[in-house]
Amino acid sequence: MRLADVTTALARTDDDVPGVVAARRFVAEHADAALRREGGPEHLTASCFVFSPDLGQTLLCLHRKGGFWVQVGGHAEPDDGDLADTARREAREESGIIDLELLDGRVVDVDRHDLHSGFGACTAHWDVGFVALVDPSSGTAVSDESDDVRWFPVDDLPDAMPSTFPHRLLAAREAAREAARHAARNAASEATRDAARNAASAG
Repeated sequence: MRLADVTTALARTDDDVPGVVAARRFVAEHADAALRREGGPEHLTASCFVFSPDLGQTLLCLHRKGGFWVQVGGHAEPDDGDLADTARREAREESGIIDLELLDGRVVDVDRHDLHSGFGACTAHWDVGFVALVDPSSGTAVSDESDDVRWFPVDDLPDAMPSTFPHRLLAAREAAREAARHAARNAASEATRDAARNAASAG
């Protein structure tokens, strides 16, 4: 993963995404060390908010070290091309859904959170979140880093989760809704252009 790609992804993220401005400063100050768990006690991670296509359900994992329900995600690996690749790989590994794809490459959430001693040398993560839409009938599997993985209604979440998580989840869902609307508009425009080209060719 190249520092320039991470810097670009954060620069392209809307300033109104909470935490992104501070994350830009953190990366600027720590450079490549910010991307690696070996780079220091604070570093970037990437995660994926997984929703059903109707956005009514979300897939969460029961984090073994944390003891709480959160979105799937984790540390970057050397072969990851960028943070989106990290989020996709971690989502596949922690959900067991091997064909999971991100809705788009847009960053929807940036969250810095302190970690307790059970996380070892890591004292804080700067987590960069993305979104995926997945059919809840897809088979799931629990990874070695979790105690469970399960679908929940967005309006009926489990009690054991970080206090800020429900708000972040709703913001991610709204970002997913807007991305889906944007994709639908693009598809409709492309269909209109195709129809016009076909009509012109027939004429």
